[in-house]
Amino acid sequence: MAISPSTQDVVLARLKGRRVDLKGVLFEALLLLALLLSLSILITLMADVLRGGLGVLTERGFGFLTAGLATFSADTAGVKQGIVGSMLTLVFVVLLAFPLGIGAAVYLEEYAPDTTFTRFINVNIRNLAGVPSIVYGLLGLALFVEVFRPLTGGTTAISGGLTLAVLVLPIVVITAAEALRAVPDSIREAGFGVGATRWEVVRSHVLPSAAPGILTGTVLSISRALGETAPLLLVGAITGYIATGGQSLVEQMRSSFTTLPTVVYSYARLPSQDFREVTSAAIIVLLAVILLVNAIAIVLRNRYERKW
Repeated sequence: MAISPSTQDVVLARLKGRRVDLKGVLFEALLLLALLLSLSILITLMADVLRGGLGVLTERGFGFLTAGLATFSADTAGVKQGIVGSMLTLVFVVLLAFPLGIGAAVYLEEYAPDTTFTRFINVNIRNLAGVPSIVYGLLGLALFVEVFRPLTGGTTAISGGLTLAVLVLPIVVITAAEALRAVPDSIREAGFGVGATRWEVVRSHVLPSAAPGILTGTVLSISRALGETAPLLLVGAITGYIATGGQSLVEQMRSSFTTLPTVVYSYARLPSQDFREVTSAAIIVLLAVILLVNAIAIVLRNRYERKW
């Protein structure tokens, strides 16, 4: 009596005897080629920057980090004011964009009913995330520099920070909403099953479970905020000489400012070969600051992942 093959044997036989999918292999090869091409361009750019900037950092050391913005002498040019300005504007991103963005995501995912109006809001938030940064610069110029001049002081670090906060807000909302949506419904149902309120479920179960994904969104937001130049130029970031003094934190926020990307832009405009090396050194510092801030966010995310 003949024994019929099992379903598993039939599937394995067909998989082994199947012809090669030439279209799939070709598409995979093209993807790999695009990846290698992108990496080669990145490595070339990084090698050029390191070759030009390491000499300045090695020769001047910590002095390059403590020297101010100077466009008349490469020997005295530094990035101190750029670092301070970037940190000041980043304060507004952390204090405004993150709480507002995460709060909006919690409302849209956990409280708002699934209506046409809610879907309209979600679509527009995703559209705002793709708007060019120069448009946010025009918004900041019209709103924070002109309309709210009595509060912001005009072209100050406050206006720059508020502009960056508005710029990254849609990214924070989208990433936080995706992280909340990825939390299994069984966690919510378990909380409701023991008599917890919706807020208690969100606060004690949903948010901690979604924290790794939310922190991943903060990494993306911080990286974009630290690397933006065009909107800050529109709201008054200084590209030339800027005076320094013993100002308090509030006075620094209400005075002229510059940021690391703006400093790079300033030095890159100068024709001298010495300033080209200074530009490369400033780029290295900018990359180091971005990596440091991202590393802190990644460490926090990993801690939540191990906890939950």
